[in-house]
Amino acid sequence: MSLKFGTSGLRGLSVDLEGPATALYATAFAHHLLTAGIARPGDEILIGRDFRASSPAISAIAIAALRKSGLTPRDCGTLPTPALALLGLARKAACLMVTGSHIPADRNGIKFYRPDGEIDKADEAAITAAAAAIQAEGIVLDAAQETSDDLHETAMALYRTRNRSLLPDNSLSGLRVGVYQHSTVARDLFVDMLAHYGADVVALGRSQTFIPVDTEAVSPETITLLQDWAVKHGLHAIVSADGDGDRPLVADETGMPMRGDLIGLIACRFLGATAIATPVTSNSGIEAAVDGSVLRTRVGSPFVIAAMNDAVGAGERAVAGFEANGGTLTATPFAVNGHTLAALPTRDSLMPILAVLALAASEEKPLSTVASSFALPAAASDRLENFPVETSAALMAELRSGPGPLTAFLGPIGVPRTVSDIDGLRVMLEDKSIIHFRPSGNAPEMRCYVEAADEPAAANLLTAGLRRIRDWAQSR
Repeated sequence: MSLKFGTSGLRGLSVDLEGPATALYATAFAHHLLTAGIARPGDEILIGRDFRASSPAISAIAIAALRKSGLTPRDCGTLPTPALALLGLARKAACLMVTGSHIPADRNGIKFYRPDGEIDKADEAAITAAAAAIQAEGIVLDAAQETSDDLHETAMALYRTRNRSLLPDNSLSGLRVGVYQHSTVARDLFVDMLAHYGADVVALGRSQTFIPVDTEAVSPETITLLQDWAVKHGLHAIVSADGDGDRPLVADETGMPMRGDLIGLIACRFLGATAIATPVTSNSGIEAAVDGSVLRTRVGSPFVIAAMNDAVGAGERAVAGFEANGGTLTATPFAVNGHTLAALPTRDSLMPILAVLALAASEEKPLSTVASSFALPAAASDRLENFPVETSAALMAELRSGPGPLTAFLGPIGVPRTVSDIDGLRVMLEDKSIIHFRPSGNAPEMRCYVEAADEPAAANLLTAGLRRIRDWAQSR
């Protein structure tokens, strides 16, 4: 079985999830909720999904298993993950989202939510243990499919209402914005919301087949599309999201994507956050760019949420966080545009997109100029796909085995100066550039993040880092 908890939720091959594996983990989740007293028999649980071809079948299997386990499943259809999570908070209901986010179409996944928000690492361990116990007991779990009533419009109406008061009326008037719709569940919502604020919206690239868009490592093919559209349609910006609509993509007037950590930084400034949680992979210039405290975490929303909760426990009253992909989370209410924005402790893509566009509109400057004004160190990231998990584990073990192997590995690139082992290996070189090697937590991929003095130097360092990983793997 390919299933594994990663940085956010359970991931695996679609062929595995379209069978008893989904029934197993849905049953284990229900068991955890009931035995921990998080839910009671008969309580409702909300189910949503993305547009992957495998998602309807997986969702139906989960619904059947949850009903058999004593809960009352409610189908919310295809919708963004933050919309499902928001409805769960409002109804004090647990949630299950069928989505593989940005990973290839032959894979899928499940995200789990307690009534108070996204599960944490302790919940993941309990669900995994429950699944193992169910298997050990030999309980037969079939892949029976079932449908349920539809709460889609209820969820979407609540999410629209949340975002309709973030900005003043017509605050995006004068901006011509493209929406790369592809197969994200947020595609129609983005068009409607930008038009609501007065933008001239151009819908682009709608697809009937699933397209995996990784907003943290935008493919060269996608960048070419964005650049062509920017010129052809005279756009000030292009926006999009990943498959389940919780990771934002914002490209400037040239079609060049902004870094996700800059999007998250702008969103936190927009909110007025005084304590910000973000992974170690986010730009090292974040601390100098904010007035409040910055809490560095491992990669993954559960770690960001845990750090935000610690900040709230320490008395902070304006706490938010973001991942390097730009998905922004809030742990406390914020006063925005004369309204109260309730906490939503899961990744959101729409609020940060609106924050970036509002900043560009208010400053009446091209988005590229707005981005460069933050003066963050030049950064880049990419990944090697279809990189076996066993190979990445062996590489990390070798690099962690002592200073000698790490120095030898980096020999063609530079000399290590300091090393951080929070998540993967983040190395500052003697020239103060940074290179960070990290296996993906939810896919067979090896990721590389870099920072350097300027964009060309960052691009060269990234290329060199990926080449070293590839050469090492081929030499085994």
